[in-house]
Amino acid sequence: MLEQLGLFGLFLSCMLSATVVPFASEALLAGALLMGYGKWAVTLVATLGNTTGGMISYLMGWLCKWEWLEKYFRVKREKLERMRDRVAKYGAWAALLTWLPFVGDLIAIAMGLMRVNPWWTLLLMFIGKLARYLAATGLLAVTGMF
Repeated sequence: MLEQLGLFGLFLSCMLSATVVPFASEALLAGALLMGYGKWAVTLVATLGNTTGGMISYLMGWLCKWEWLEKYFRVKREKLERMRDRVAKYGAWAALLTWLPFVGDLIAIAMGLMRVNPWWTLLLMFIGKLARYLAATGLLAVTGMF
């Protein structure tokens, strides 16, 4: 997919990986770098895609009913309630951690459920995800992957 769609494919893949669809975006980040795309372009596209996906999860929490989240997205109510309690403690700052595997989606959904300020959520989510991809790109560069 990445070969055919290029950076747009990277964007879509990173967007999907930030929703309830399990997906490893770092592998595609490495693939894009190996294909010769510039590290800054790849980092920015991956960050924008992942942030878009995170905001989709946030909107799911904002717009969906508990029953829909459980039935259609297989999000367990108990896990989401625990995450909601943690988010209540940190507010929008929790968005910095939406890049985390497994719990990042739950954080974003819980933030939407709690109606955390969407603009602060977007900004802090972007910063957290940018730091993630900068670290991944840097690590790949140090190991000589590209």
